[in-house]
Amino acid sequence: MKPHVILLSSLLSCAAAGSWAAAQTDPFQRSAPAQSTPSLRTAPPAQAPAGGAAGSAEAGSATPAPAGGGALSLTGVAGTSFGLPRASSDGSLTRVVFDLAPGVTYQLTPTFGGLRIDVRGARVLPAVSARLGTSVSEYRAGGGQVTLVTPFPLSLTDGWRASETTVATGARVLIVEFAPTLAGGASASLQSLVRSTAAPVSPDARSVLSAPLSTVATVTAAAAPAAASTPAAPAASRPVPPTPLPEGLPPGDAVSAAGKTALPLPAPALPGPEAGQPSPLSGRAPGSFQAGAALTVPRLGKNPGLTRVVLDLPPGASYRLVPGGVSLRVELDGVTASSQTGQNVSPELRAWRFEPTGQGVTVTLLTGTPLTSRSGWRAQLLPPAGGSDRSRLAIDLAPALADLTPLSPRDRVVAAVPPVPVTRGTAILALSASLVQPRVVIDPGHGGRDPGAVGTITEKEVTLDVALRVRALLRAAGVDAVLTRETDTALHGNKATDLEMRARTGTPGTQLFLSIHVNAMEARTALRGYGVETWWNPNHPLSSNFATLIQRNVVGVTGAFSQGLKGNRSLSVLRNSRVPAALVEIGYTSHPVDGLNLKDHNYLDRVALGIAQGIREALVSGVTAGGVAAGK
Repeated sequence: MKPHVILLSSLLSCAAAGSWAAAQTDPFQRSAPAQSTPSLRTAPPAQAPAGGAAGSAEAGSATPAPAGGGALSLTGVAGTSFGLPRASSDGSLTRVVFDLAPGVTYQLTPTFGGLRIDVRGARVLPAVSARLGTSVSEYRAGGGQVTLVTPFPLSLTDGWRASETTVATGARVLIVEFAPTLAGGASASLQSLVRSTAAPVSPDARSVLSAPLSTVATVTAAAAPAAASTPAAPAASRPVPPTPLPEGLPPGDAVSAAGKTALPLPAPALPGPEAGQPSPLSGRAPGSFQAGAALTVPRLGKNPGLTRVVLDLPPGASYRLVPGGVSLRVELDGVTASSQTGQNVSPELRAWRFEPTGQGVTVTLLTGTPLTSRSGWRAQLLPPAGGSDRSRLAIDLAPALADLTPLSPRDRVVAAVPPVPVTRGTAILALSASLVQPRVVIDPGHGGRDPGAVGTITEKEVTLDVALRVRALLRAAGVDAVLTRETDTALHGNKATDLEMRARTGTPGTQLFLSIHVNAMEARTALRGYGVETWWNPNHPLSSNFATLIQRNVVGVTGAFSQGLKGNRSLSVLRNSRVPAALVEIGYTSHPVDGLNLKDHNYLDRVALGIAQGIREALVSGVTAGGVAAGK
């Protein structure tokens, strides 16, 4: 995907200052000082020389960036420069490739919010890109630094991988890859170039609602040095190679989420009787209006995977929440405030800003990850705490927060699916009586003595719960939905045999096969795993199309974070199926926020509806194994 590039002319002065963040006091700057600057433009993907520039250093060669990758182009700049990388994505993995001019050196610093590259011997070309790929949500460069912002934290060995290689022309390139489940860190030859940072102590989101303002950590532009803005995850002594999954098992099946190391505590719920209700999009603080009441800086609390922002509203003040893109805008009437900013607060809150308006103040919370009208955030207006007259607008930010709005009775209906013709050999029987209901197989993962992933929930219980909901929706729509298991049982005591038996239910006469699972990650990397992903294998020409429909519909209905499509591992339950087949991971039980989604009946309703709608779309659009064989 070509990055969308925004020229920030004011950043050109950073080269002499030597610090990107020190020069950027306002991340929401609307205009730049007038000056003569180079022109920044988006260029077509660069043609890599033979051997390319985006391959694996371990393989000893490099390959051109895959289709869809892009390059940033700067004109009017002389001398040795660094930046403007090529980028591409494959599923959740994003690869970024930098050209290294002779004499250029650098230092790599993995942090809680991404990877920082400090460059010496070259001028870093100022640029900002909203997105380089699935796992790089932002690219920032200038003042001797490049920052690749990720939607998950990095440690010295987890979440990223870096290596150098030499292309056919003799030029050096730095290859950096990012993915939530990636492990390895810097290659052995780059170990000396890696630096770690320490994580500051921050308040817990459970106490921020009641803590006095003076005791709660806040970050302002004047008091937030760039070097300490992004804390690092726990360090490790040396790179740990990724552990391959056992042959044929779905992702997460080899992980004991409830192992010896404790998982992060579940995210705290918002207090009050309406904590389980949809977040209000507007409201008003009770009491008489107070003219000239000032809005104090937000109080901030941080929990693993979630950041809480509390705005103290004076009596009579009203608010409106406007989520969209990668920010949440809070429009306040009846308050005053000067322009203020806070930057690099947490992985969930990149920055906040107060902007005075004619009626009050607009508060912008920049998340860096997508928000919808009902996901990525939640909010609640709480009454004043003891001794105060100010109501508390509490806003939780987390990319793993899904849409937990209850479905209406009208939404719980899947449109009817027309019957399909019976086939005998290659001929379709012409009689109208030979039309039958399309048949699909739904496979609830695990069962019996095999619990699957265990964390906030137990996988085998949730997969069966969802499968039963899907079956009810599909049967009401005219689909013969068959489950591989209807109770807490396994098909066979041997795991390999059990998976093969499930796959064999996808035989001729069946249009589609879908396996439902819950994902998990080890405790030390649990914060990197959240959202929905769908797997497919090349067992059938239409399996990838089917997986695409399932992923799109489930994410669309739930608002869950999309981990995308995966097809780089052979899974027994898919490869042994003879019809279009997919495996959907509906969330991570090991994640402190996503695990709570999996406990919520509204979320499970939405997952089931998304799956049923994806199956229906496949059936009516021809993404199936064809007609039903006679005698089946």
